[in-house]
Amino acid sequence: MLKEVKTIMTGIQDKLDDQDSKKLNTFLKNKISELETEKRELVGVFGKTGAGKSSLINAVIGEKDLLPSGDLSACTTVMIKVEANTKNQNYEAEIEFITKEEYDNDLWYCKEFHRTDPDNGEDHEDDDDDDNEDDNDEDDVDLDDSERLPALYGQDWERIRSLQDPWTDNKNKEIRKMIESGKKTISFNSSKELSEELVKYTRRDPEDGEGGDAKKYLWPLVKCVTVRVPNNELLQHVTLVDLPGSGDRNKIRDKMWREVVGDCSTVWIVTEIKRAESEKEAWDILKNTLRLMGNGGQCQQIHFICTLSDFIDDVKNLAVRNNKAKQKVKKSFTQKEEVQKHFSQDCFEVFTVSAKEFLEKTKLEPNETEIPKLQEELRKLNDSHSETLNYVSGAKGILSLIQGARSGRAGHNKKDVLSELGQNLSRERQKLSQSMDRYHDLFQNCLDMGVEKSKKSYEHALKTFLQLKKKDGRGFSKTLQAAFRNNGIYKTKSGIQKNLNVMLSRWLTESIEKEFRKTFPNESKPLGGAISSFSLDTKKLAEKYKDEQLQLEYLWTEEEKMKTKLNKIIRKRKKKIYNSLTATIEGIMQPCYDAAEEHSGTGCLERMRETVVQHVHTRKDSMFMEAQNAMLLKLAGLTKEILQELDQMKESIDLSLEEDQSLPDVKKKLEEVMQYYDQLKRST
Repeated sequence: MLKEVKTIMTGIQDKLDDQDSKKLNTFLKNKISELETEKRELVGVFGKTGAGKSSLINAVIGEKDLLPSGDLSACTTVMIKVEANTKNQNYEAEIEFITKEEYDNDLWYCKEFHRTDPDNGEDHEDDDDDDNEDDNDEDDVDLDDSERLPALYGQDWERIRSLQDPWTDNKNKEIRKMIESGKKTISFNSSKELSEELVKYTRRDPEDGEGGDAKKYLWPLVKCVTVRVPNNELLQHVTLVDLPGSGDRNKIRDKMWREVVGDCSTVWIVTEIKRAESEKEAWDILKNTLRLMGNGGQCQQIHFICTLSDFIDDVKNLAVRNNKAKQKVKKSFTQKEEVQKHFSQDCFEVFTVSAKEFLEKTKLEPNETEIPKLQEELRKLNDSHSETLNYVSGAKGILSLIQGARSGRAGHNKKDVLSELGQNLSRERQKLSQSMDRYHDLFQNCLDMGVEKSKKSYEHALKTFLQLKKKDGRGFSKTLQAAFRNNGIYKTKSGIQKNLNVMLSRWLTESIEKEFRKTFPNESKPLGGAISSFSLDTKKLAEKYKDEQLQLEYLWTEEEKMKTKLNKIIRKRKKKIYNSLTATIEGIMQPCYDAAEEHSGTGCLERMRETVVQHVHTRKDSMFMEAQNAMLLKLAGLTKEILQELDQMKESIDLSLEEDQSLPDVKKKLEEVMQYYDQLKRST
C-alpha cells in the first residue's frame, strides 16, 4: 500500500517539475518531499551473563544461528543492534570501532588497574597510610574493564604496557588501521557464517588465561555492532539492542549507551526463571536505568523476561510454576517505590520463555514457550508505527489541495475563509502559549524547593561518593582518580555505576519527578493534551464553505501532520530538559574533576577529596540555581519551538486557497489514495 502511494506521489512530483516554478508549485513539491520519514522503534535488551539474551533474540526473530550463544561462560562485551536488511539478501554486520581517544583512555586504565594476579593487591595499592576506611567489592572500581587491552594483545600485553607510546609500535599497525578506518562491514549468505565471524568482535571468555594461554580478541576495539537480517517482518520498523547493564566507564561509550537507553520505547530485562524474583542484578539494571528510561527517556513498556524455563522435569507442572514466577515478579515490582515514580503497573509485563524449546520443538507446543507472545509484541510495535498512515494521510491532503487549486472554485469565499482560519490559528496559539507558561511556573516552584534542599543536603552526596564504607583505603585513590577522569563516574565490581553528578542533582530531580511525569508521560499525550486538542475547526468550515472543501481537507491533514511533528519534538526535547539538571552540575564540576585527577603520591586520596569538597562548598550557592535556570531555559526553548511550528501553519493557510489551473488533474489518484487511507484507518 505504501509502495503504491509513493509511486503515485513520485509521478505527481515529476509532473510538477515540468511546470513553471510558481510559488504554489514549489510549495507542493516541498510538501511531497517532506512526506518521506523513517523512524525505528528501539527495544533494549538487558541481562547478566548467562541469562540467555542472545538465544532469546535468536528465537524471537526466528534466526537460530544469528547471535553467538550457547557458551554460558562467554559474554557479550559490546552493544549489538539487530535490524532489517532492506538493501540486499545478505546477512551483514557493520562494526564500529573505538576512536584513538578511547584507545588511549583504555590504555591508561589498563596501566593503572590491570592486575597480573587478580588475588594479589600489590599493583592496586597506593601510598596512603592515613585512611582508615575499607575497600570492598561494592565500592571498588570494576577491574573487568581493565582487561580490554590484555585481551587484545594476549601474551604481548606486558611489553605493550611498558612502551611510552604503544600507538606507534610496529606490531600495532593492524590495530591502528582498524581504528583509523572507523567502520568495517562484513557480509555472508547465511546467519551461521556471520555468527562465526562475529565472535571475535563481540565476545570474551572470562575463563581464558593470560600470557601464553590467552586468546586474542578484537572486541576491545569495537564500540558497536549493527547486524542486519534480510526478509524479517518483525524487524521492519524495530531494532533490537543487546545492551550492557550499566553503561561503560569510558565516557564516550557511556554517552552512546545512555543515548540508546533513552531512545528505547520498550525494554526487555532478561533473567533466569529459577531466581527471577530475587535476582539482584536484574532489579539493579532496572533501578540504575530508571532515570534514563522514564522521565529522561521514552520507554513505554518494561518486559521482565524469565528465561531457561525449558529446563524442567515435569511438563505438566510448567504452567503452574511459570504462573507462580510471574506473580512473584509482579509483586516485587509493585514493592519498589523508586520504580513507581517512573512507571505504572500497566507498563510492566512478565514473560516466562523457553527459547531453546521453541527452536528445537521437543517437549512443548510453540505457544507454551511464550516466544510467540514476544513476537506479537514486536508486531504491535510495527503495526503501531504510524509512518505509513502519516505518509498516506499527507499524500491525500496534498492531492486534495492540488485538485482544489486546479478547480478554481474558491471564488468569493476566499477572503472569509482566510479570515476565519487566521482567527482560529491565533486563538489556538494563545491557548498553547498560556499552557506552556503555566508549566514554566509550575516547574520553577518545584525547583525552588529543590535548590533549597540541595544546599542543605549536598554534603551527604559528597560523603557517600568520596568515602568507603569500611576501613583501609587501599586502592581507593585509584578508584577516585578513574572516576574523576571519567567526569565523576565509575563502575563498581558489582556492576553498579556511581555518578557524583547524579548524586548532587538528586534533590533537584526529585523535586520535579512527579510533575514531570504528568506533564511529559511516555505512554500518553504530553502537556495535558494541549497539542492534541489544537484545532483550526477545518471540519466545521468545510460544512460551511462547500467550494473550499478540498483545500480545507488539505489543511486538516497539515494540522494532523503538525501535531505529530510537535509530539516528536516534545518527546525528544523533554529528555534534554530533564537531563539538563545533571548535565549542568557535571559541567560545573568538571574543573575540580580535572584538578583532582592530577593529584598523586602520598596523601593524594585526601587531597583529591579536599579539592572536590572545597569546589562544591564554594559553588553551592550558585551551582544548583544554575542547574534550575538551565532547565527552565530549555523549557522556554521548547515553548518557542512549538510556537514557531504553529506560525508555519500560516503559510499553509495562505497558499491553500491559491488557484492554479495549470496543475495536473489528480482526481483519480486522489480517489485511489483515499481508498488506501480508509483501509489503513480501519485496520488500525
